[in-house]
Amino acid sequence: MTITHGSSPATGAGYGGYGSSLRDLPRLRNHRRLRVSSWDTTGGNDDRVTVRAGETVTLADIAGAGAINHIWVTVAPLNPAGPETADQDFLRKLVLRIFWDDSPEPSVLVPVGDFFGVGHARTVNFASAPLQMSPQDGKGFNSFFHMPFATRARFELTSECESEALAFYYYIDYDAFSELEPGLGRFHASWNRQNPTDGVEQGSMTNPEYLFGGRNVGGEGNYTILDTTGRGHYVGCVLNVTNLRHTADWNWYGEGDDMIFVDGESWPPSLHGTGTEDYFNTAWCPSESYASPYHGITLPGGENWSGQISMYRFHIEDPVTFTSSIRVTIEHGHNNHRNDDVSSTAYWYAEEPATGLTLLPVEQRLPRLA
Repeated sequence: MTITHGSSPATGAGYGGYGSSLRDLPRLRNHRRLRVSSWDTTGGNDDRVTVRAGETVTLADIAGAGAINHIWVTVAPLNPAGPETADQDFLRKLVLRIFWDDSPEPSVLVPVGDFFGVGHARTVNFASAPLQMSPQDGKGFNSFFHMPFATRARFELTSECESEALAFYYYIDYDAFSELEPGLGRFHASWNRQNPTDGVEQGSMTNPEYLFGGRNVGGEGNYTILDTTGRGHYVGCVLNVTNLRHTADWNWYGEGDDMIFVDGESWPPSLHGTGTEDYFNTAWCPSESYASPYHGITLPGGENWSGQISMYRFHIEDPVTFTSSIRVTIEHGHNNHRNDDVSSTAYWYAEEPATGLTLLPVEQRLPRLA
């Protein structure tokens, strides 16, 4: 479906100097609120886009200046799902692409499920400030990231399913402006995976030696969450782990320090952390679900931190600015000892639309059980 909206004479001058807090709600505004959605234009109740295997559909093609401020999505197999339903992992097989300002390359290139905050092609109820999955069972996806654009915004959805047809319902809400003032970055998101990470074998090391021993004095071999150039600010990530170590010994997957290298700085970076759970603002090897506006654990894993884990950290109050480059990394286990399946979605704003974002082929994106 392609829907194009031009700017309206009723739109204001631009993004404006107000925020979105409760304090700013009384401020009168001049822009116009508009929406592209999957509503049934015949007046019926078939309020969806049917996305068939191998198909790419245009969800929205918006002309003029504006800012996306809310996206709602839900998706399910067109036929009733059951144990024999094909493409069970469709949330990793559906790819969202967003293009800004006539750029030929997408600035958002992420599997749909991962974009909305949970990995492993799973859904679960959680609420953060920018991303939420809502009942039933987390199948209502919401994004409140603001996404300005100067001349055009185009949303594409590609199904890389083998055979399943999917019913895709959506709202894309935005403010339309007569023009967009300078100084506003373009929203970006990208996905990465290392399966498994290039750790070491335990060999003769004791469990404490394997989990806590050794010295990482350079950051080489860290898992990369984001590596980009230009000017902008990093605003957070979702990190997913499948624990691939099967042992009755204490099997904590974390203990990897976060290291964020800004503008080409060498090790140790200015932003050097103390452990995986610490970067995600929790403590002491957490094994329970938790959701807050800026950090949380949506999937805590099973007994002894087994199975699938997913967590988020959003830098809403503390974005990490960069003028020429940024490389966001984290150890996979202390001293990069662990061999786990790690994937991530990074979110950032940049002065210009992206070039060169890549996404692994669908067969390399599929989740696996531990």
